[in-house]
Amino acid sequence: MLMTGFSQVSVGIIGSATPTGWDSDTDMVPDPDSAGLWSIVINLTQGDVKFRQDNDWAVNWGANTFPSGFGTQDGPNIPIPAAGEFTVTFNANNGEYHFTVTSDIGIIGDATPGGWADDTNMFLDPLDSNEYFLTLPLTTGFVKFRANDGWTQNWGATDFPTGVGVQDGPNIPITTAGKYLVHFNKVTGAYSFEEVIEFNTISIIGDATAGGWDTDTHLTKDNGNPDLWKGNVSLTDGTLKFRANDAWTLNWGGTDFPMGVAVPGGDNIPVDSGDYQVTFNTATLEYNFLPIIPFTTIGIIGDATPGGWDADTDMEQDPTNPAIWRKRLILTDGEAKFRAENDWTFNWGAGDFPTGLGVQDGANIPVVAGEYKITFNSITGEYSFEELIIFGTVGIIGTATPDGWNSDVDMTKDLVDESFWYINSMDLTDGEAKFRAENAWTINWGANTWPTGVGTQDGPNIPITGGTYRITINTGTGEYAFSEPSSTVNLLDQNSIRIAPNPAKSVLNIEVNVAEMQGETRIVLFNTTGQQVMATNVNIQNRVSIPVVNLMPGQYTMQMTNGKNIVAKQVVIVK
Repeated sequence: MLMTGFSQVSVGIIGSATPTGWDSDTDMVPDPDSAGLWSIVINLTQGDVKFRQDNDWAVNWGANTFPSGFGTQDGPNIPIPAAGEFTVTFNANNGEYHFTVTSDIGIIGDATPGGWADDTNMFLDPLDSNEYFLTLPLTTGFVKFRANDGWTQNWGATDFPTGVGVQDGPNIPITTAGKYLVHFNKVTGAYSFEEVIEFNTISIIGDATAGGWDTDTHLTKDNGNPDLWKGNVSLTDGTLKFRANDAWTLNWGGTDFPMGVAVPGGDNIPVDSGDYQVTFNTATLEYNFLPIIPFTTIGIIGDATPGGWDADTDMEQDPTNPAIWRKRLILTDGEAKFRAENDWTFNWGAGDFPTGLGVQDGANIPVVAGEYKITFNSITGEYSFEELIIFGTVGIIGTATPDGWNSDVDMTKDLVDESFWYINSMDLTDGEAKFRAENAWTINWGANTWPTGVGTQDGPNIPITGGTYRITINTGTGEYAFSEPSSTVNLLDQNSIRIAPNPAKSVLNIEVNVAEMQGETRIVLFNTTGQQVMATNVNIQNRVSIPVVNLMPGQYTMQMTNGKNIVAKQVVIVK
């Protein structure tokens, strides 16, 4: 139960395809019988959309598939291919969504997703009121076109992939399964099925690669952009090409290096030896070979930094990824750049703040005064300035605390990590509680999991079981724990327990760097409604992997306990 005065959870749809664009949400309607299910009938234009909670980006869902899919936290924008009136449904528990366009023409048959029971509505061409189109997966089988979800008007023929349908004609045979762009004209009956080639793999192959011309070196699809493929490779002097699906049916080449625009079936690309991050975009055909240079130092320099333009402030290299460099730093209003080896030979800048993509000899980065966690990637040039909010007080409040909802019990700020707050021993009763900053509701954290969880802004009250506890919260991540009073280790420090990859597709790798959480451990995953979806017992000796391939895409809370200590982490599963 939420405290009086807190806004109830809402889910809305937002984006360039909606009536209000990216400026504001169009609220969806909750299903009275199914918790987490939301729907709306809305006019959309061609563009992009996302779903989000409480008119805020803290919790949002996106994916790159249409008309249905599973949205994930901070996923890509959902593409809306054409304008129309849509019935949209969304399940906040697992991210599943469906867009059904209102249309008088549909395609039906055992080769379609709806079989012979349900039409898949087609889009009206904005330039021709008789022309309809749709992209959809088809199996081998038969289809027909029909009007208004009935058989009074229907069209069929024997020809595939093109033909002219006639009233009550035979079923159209789909001889090859695949994804198709379908066109249909309701006046002439003309139709066409154009196969849309999908890329299962994108690779490089050639005498410049480790596998030569015999074995592909596969690239990895980017989580945020389905057209972008990349990978880190070592190359020798020679040539190579890009190709799809480990076959020469689709291949691309070019004459430019280290970057260019590939040509289908083009020349072999000449390559210089070295270590590179290779990127290839299947939509634009742009490719790039970014040198991976083992820099010994990366620093930030500029009049916004403590050393001005005279001296670099060195950053700290990530122990697991040598291309990632970090620094916590107080900056003033001004400008800055990143550079390597305290020299201008390699330097990166851009005109964007607080995030951007630095390029060699780029513009100075405009900086706004504040304290930041700075991250820089020396291969891609990506950078971010994450402003640190240092609270004066953080407390716990609620019916489970001594003074109820009337006043906070202040916590103690860690001397080293200002995002870590704790109370070493506190008596609580059965009830509810939340964490909040500065003795006010402006910034507060809550969740529905106990005794650990990941609190979110204006989240639900935390259910408390009475007892004596050590209470901790990390205000940077929202992670909290109620543990044994004798426990003093900071399990919420980001270096204590690391999870990778996160988001994950098939497996979660858990690295435990504190002895207090090693040994026999029980790992439980909860979905956003607090329902347990997986539990397993493992023996952790520094590192363990657990399979998550059978979980639905979405956001989960992972709880780890070994009988003495307990901790929770937020994980995201994607497909």
